Amino acid sequence: MATTLSDSPLSLLERVAEPGVLRTLPADQLPVLADEIRQFLVERVCATGGHLGPNLGMVELTLALHRVFDSPRDALVFDTGHQAYVHKMLTGRQKNFDRLRQPGGLSGYPSRSESVHDLVANSHASTALSYADGLAKARQLAGEQDRAVVAIVGDGALTGGMAFEALNNLGTARDRPVIAVLNDNGRSYAPTVGALAERLGALRHGGGAGACRNFFTDLGFVYFGPVDGHDTGEVEVVLRRARAMNRPVVVHVVTVKGKGHRPSETDTVDCLHTVNAAVPDTARGGTRSATRSWTSVFGQSLAELAAAHPEVVAVSAAMLQPTGLGPMRERFPQRVFDVGIAEQHAVTSAAGLAMGGLHPVVAIYATFANRAFDQVLLDVALHRLPVTFVLDRAGITGPDGPSHHGMWDLSLLSMVPGLRLAAPREAAQLPALLAEAVAWDEGPTVVRVPKATAGPPIEAVASMDGVDILHRGKGRPLDVLLVPVGPLAQAAMEAAGILEREHGIGCTVADPRWVLPVNPALPSLAARHQVVVSIEDGVRTGGVGAALSQLCQDHGITTPVHTLGLPRAFIPHGPRSQLLAQAGLDAPGVVQAVRTATANRPAHRLSSLQRHGGAG
Repeated sequence: MATTLSDSPLSLLERVAEPGVLRTLPADQLPVLADEIRQFLVERVCATGGHLGPNLGMVELTLALHRVFDSPRDALVFDTGHQAYVHKMLTGRQKNFDRLRQPGGLSGYPSRSESVHDLVANSHASTALSYADGLAKARQLAGEQDRAVVAIVGDGALTGGMAFEALNNLGTARDRPVIAVLNDNGRSYAPTVGALAERLGALRHGGGAGACRNFFTDLGFVYFGPVDGHDTGEVEVVLRRARAMNRPVVVHVVTVKGKGHRPSETDTVDCLHTVNAAVPDTARGGTRSATRSWTSVFGQSLAELAAAHPEVVAVSAAMLQPTGLGPMRERFPQRVFDVGIAEQHAVTSAAGLAMGGLHPVVAIYATFANRAFDQVLLDVALHRLPVTFVLDRAGITGPDGPSHHGMWDLSLLSMVPGLRLAAPREAAQLPALLAEAVAWDEGPTVVRVPKATAGPPIEAVASMDGVDILHRGKGRPLDVLLVPVGPLAQAAMEAAGILEREHGIGCTVADPRWVLPVNPALPSLAARHQVVVSIEDGVRTGGVGAALSQLCQDHGITTPVHTLGLPRAFIPHGPRSQLLAQAGLDAPGVVQAVRTATANRPAHRLSSLQRHGGAG
């Protein structure tokens, strides 16, 4: 029996608890439902934080998708997943929005564990068309071509290399129908760049009847558009026509990012792409802290460095503002290059800039750097090119979850020959390390930047061959050497104090500053201690601790090295401090690890210094 609406005191939105109900709704009630959805989004997303602008622009389009297609029998793949909030609402998850992006609560992206309607846990851009290509092939082989495959991709995501590769395959598959719904709002975070953006602009403003030739028809697609993405009825009609074609189709839907919410529509930066907890009708989000973020410190430092060094240029993959490049773009717009959502191209383009005598700084989220590993390895490092990568959101990031934690870079980049990686322990140290990175012209450099506010400075008490000694236990034996990576120095310092005061364990805290490759001074320092404990907010497999342990072994130093880091697992979303504590990377966790590591070691024994003849 078909699901129908019943007389109920519930709001229209509350009554539409699953797509089957939505399909029975009279067309004249859709504008009312759209208004309720927008009000819901503004209230709930501003209460918890999350992606607001993209989802306000998706309301009518998502309604049309679920009225035309029968999810999950028909596959709806959202690219990127942050535009899927309305989809979540229409598939039974409205009540869960009170805990959006909260620990144990609703993910800010599609999640296979949440619903059968979430086919792909998709939060990295430009992938949906490739998923759709594979799904369509599988259904063709299974004789299930009556099950539609729909990829919803933004114009910003369409600039990515994978999207072009997928279009190249899909356009020639005349007997393998895939519907590519192009959600064109002219933006990703910021306005979409490049020739594709220009061609889409021409289609938006000059019309584009299906018979006209354009980029998509030249690739073999049937093209419908442009369609008003805020007219559910019009979108429905076109989607039904597209489905009936039984061949690859592009449906070009024009929407407005932030639609229906004046603060979002008028925000010139990114249409309130994301908000923290906020007053719905006023602010971008949250109470603004007087403390600067690491990202803002980097942005200002780079602009000042560029003023002193004309060879410095910057490269971004569609994320100028989020990675801190705004100040440099304001001062030197001709020296800042946004290549769109195309990380692989960004890195190899930077290699070309370096070959041309410049020093490019590629500002990118750590999680997105994974996508360009081959380019870092073989296009930059193989040629020993002076390219500096600044990895924002390195380590645990928080509410965006497993796809956005920047926890893989240390393990991946530790394998790259000739690459040097710095991890500043405090924001105040960032300008100096950035300057050192730009001054290095013998190969690639990396500077890690966490998603955090700038904390108090941690002064070194001494320096040894480039290693900053942050703490020495006065009058204590050389029991434990703590080697923190970057901002985890604060936890190491707190742990050292607790260990000495409460447990009588003498500690040295050493900050390598440049953590990869391992400074040769560290094995010598390790030889003077009973135990070494490294602390990093990257995967402990193959990271800094593993490299330090290997180097000690290569030098014949038998001091055991215990590596604290993140597990080789996909870590869920949650507050950064909470997730670090769960991984044992806060002060209590370090204390416990040290006590465990020293529990079975003889209290009275020859020191490592004596055993190794006073090395170091």
